[in-house]
Amino acid sequence: MTNYHYGDNITQHGSYNIGKIQNNAPVDPQAAFREMIQAVRVLRTQVSPADREAIDAAVATVTSAEPGEGAFRRALREIAGVASVVGQVGAPVIDLPHAGETHPQPGAHQPILPEGNSQEQRLAEGVMLRNLSERLGVALAPRVIWLSDTIRIEVDGASEDLSVLVEVWAHQGRPKPAQKHKVLADTLKLLYVASTLNVSPRLVLCLSDPLAAHHFTTAQSWAAMALRGFGVAVEVVDLPEEVRAAVAAAQKRQSR
Repeated sequence: MTNYHYGDNITQHGSYNIGKIQNNAPVDPQAAFREMIQAVRVLRTQVSPADREAIDAAVATVTSAEPGEGAFRRALREIAGVASVVGQVGAPVIDLPHAGETHPQPGAHQPILPEGNSQEQRLAEGVMLRNLSERLGVALAPRVIWLSDTIRIEVDGASEDLSVLVEVWAHQGRPKPAQKHKVLADTLKLLYVASTLNVSPRLVLCLSDPLAAHHFTTAQSWAAMALRGFGVAVEVVDLPEEVRAAVAAAQKRQSR
């Protein structure tokens, strides 16, 4: 196995640095490399045809048997550049502890990610937030709201004027009891944030699977009644099949 060490990757367009991939020397470079390839392959479903073509060429290079040091580095920089310019959907790729220093061994292009990894869910939630933005006709982005000098709350999505607050959950399939409690805790967070604002925001719980949403919408449950009573809307948005399958695979891995 050949190791290439070259520090942080900085993606620069014109006079502006718009992306950075940190080379943090992961404990298991091969696992980090497989994680990166998985995230990049999900990312390609959310970009333009031109960017998809660039990603495919770069992935083909870094997963080939002997790409050569120069080609390997150029391909990684190409991936970093695409991830940096496409906005939120590229963030999970940029945030990875990249294995850009590691040459893949044969078969590494078949990613087997570490148990408990949530990279797929994070990327899916970014896709969901973007789709919800398009549905509602309002730009939504993650937001930190300070309740005091020392206490803050992070919400998955909010409009610029805080007229819409969103929590996103990418789970596939029926939720387990603890997962239901997690969603209700997220809902409580939305309700509390709303109570601190001068506006009366629209509160939205964004899901991507009708089975996951059932307990909070049409089921004969107190949770569904409570959400309706508090005016919390449940929106179910579509996910590309590749993204949905990646989330389902991550859930299966985490449940072992």
